[in-house]
Amino acid sequence: MRRLSVIIPALNEEHAIRDTLSDLAPARAAGHEIIVVDGGSTDATVAVASSLADRIVHAPRGRACQMNAGAGEAQGDAFWFLHADTRVPETAISALLQALDDGRRWGRFDVRLSGRQATLRLIGSLMNLRSSLSGICTGDQGIFVTREAFDNVGGFPGIALMEDIALTKALRARSRPACLKPALVTSSRRWERAGIWRTVLLMWRLRLAYALGADPDGLAKRYHP
Repeated sequence: MRRLSVIIPALNEEHAIRDTLSDLAPARAAGHEIIVVDGGSTDATVAVASSLADRIVHAPRGRACQMNAGAGEAQGDAFWFLHADTRVPETAISALLQALDDGRRWGRFDVRLSGRQATLRLIGSLMNLRSSLSGICTGDQGIFVTREAFDNVGGFPGIALMEDIALTKALRARSRPACLKPALVTSSRRWERAGIWRTVLLMWRLRLAYALGADPDGLAKRYHP
């Protein structure tokens, strides 16, 4: 049986990560590996995660750096990168493993935002459609990849933002992603806190700027003011 390493970068996620790791308990019981990579949390993230994950890895802050550190410690045949505020449906692991057994080298899941507003449901649907058409995926969609394919593209580039876009562009050059239907539920807290349409417009601007060659460090300062 393939062994999967689930890699979760975290920073001050004590209120969200327990639910995410609890969703993954059946996978852990089945022999898959759960790794939490802490980027310097000042809350109880590490304490909460310690009993619910197989390993806690410490790395400098930044998703790319943290996820690469987790991959460097992982023992599995394939990696699944999840955000710390993602809820995982029961059928996700079996769908992922089936995709790998079918010869797919990488892929992602559909995503649904947690809020109840119709606008948030629409945004999730548009994210899934855009990804299906473009073959480019975001971290919210739970990117998974075989160890071999991940190593072949050099892992996540060491940039402050858009590391998910850069990785999936490199993977897409080799093969199209598997787009799996069990929807992950990602927290809508950023959209609700900053304003739904304001957040959408910000992300469009950042992606356009990145596509035009903007420095990811500068984009990260706009994303995390």
